[in-house]
Amino acid sequence: MIEIKNCPSTLAEGFSTYSAKGAQALFDGQTVSPVLDFDIDEMLNTSDLASAIHRISVSGVQEKFPAVVEEGKIRIARDEERSTYILKPAPWDKTLQNRKQIPANEHLTMQIASQVYGIQTAANGLCFTPSGQTVYIVKRFDILPDGTKETMEDFAAIIGRYELTGGLHFKYSGSYEDIASAIRRNVAEWMDDMERFFELVLFNYIYGNGDGHLKNFSLILHGTNYRLAPAYDLLNTCLHVNGDDFGLDGGLSPNIVKSDVMDKTSHPCRLDFERFGKRIGIAEPRLKEILDKYTQLPDETAKLVAHSFLNEKMKRTYLRIVNERISRFIRHSE
Repeated sequence: MIEIKNCPSTLAEGFSTYSAKGAQALFDGQTVSPVLDFDIDEMLNTSDLASAIHRISVSGVQEKFPAVVEEGKIRIARDEERSTYILKPAPWDKTLQNRKQIPANEHLTMQIASQVYGIQTAANGLCFTPSGQTVYIVKRFDILPDGTKETMEDFAAIIGRYELTGGLHFKYSGSYEDIASAIRRNVAEWMDDMERFFELVLFNYIYGNGDGHLKNFSLILHGTNYRLAPAYDLLNTCLHVNGDDFGLDGGLSPNIVKSDVMDKTSHPCRLDFERFGKRIGIAEPRLKEILDKYTQLPDETAKLVAHSFLNEKMKRTYLRIVNERISRFIRHSE
């Protein structure tokens, strides 16, 4: 069994279970055990597992499980229950590098986004199987306290990209300007959400998330108004796969002039993000304020990485990747 020394939600030092702050954010203050009553690998070939996975996604089998909390325990939701959490164990695809580190990676990256940069994220944490496997847990923000589900649409659906017409890689088709244009069309208070979206694109670049595709951004209906949903599925994909800087094949925008740095290296620098920010309507003072936050590695990031559940080698690699991205970002371009 894994030894817990830091809060499996906030990563605060000196906790063998969820801290009060972590429990409040993730479990509405309930005392919940971080140890599951089951090993996920044991369920791999059972019909219960197949049913649970398909209740998360009808588009195909995904290694995600609907969950609820009952009497201080996290368990898989039954067919008739409305799940309030999603569990994500390490993927079973053994071709992924360091696949068993993926839950800790996602948890760490989500916590950095929230705690260091103030990005709105889904409440999240880690839990552990009896055999010591690490499992990512995220609270569903589309389920209200009374159990009703809010309407939520990802940008693949909003823009009109589907597998039937766009092929297997439909969710990677387009540019971030396509999402920005959809925000402007669908969100009444679009300027606030445009800033949030812009920072999330920048965060993904700096923190090595090359999987920021159309389905990883969504709008959620609050009352009668759509707003940009909290961030989800953030992780440093460079720890596991060799990928591009962005999750969309069109990059930031086809309508901005690339910096000479990007022309020479194929990697964007600050000037590229400045031009993108102006293109999508970010006011210049706010644009500078957001960009300035990413010009150096914050001490808080290094602290969270040190307290994370990544192994020591992955901690060093994580910081190296982020520092490399920052060095690319701050390069001077004519």
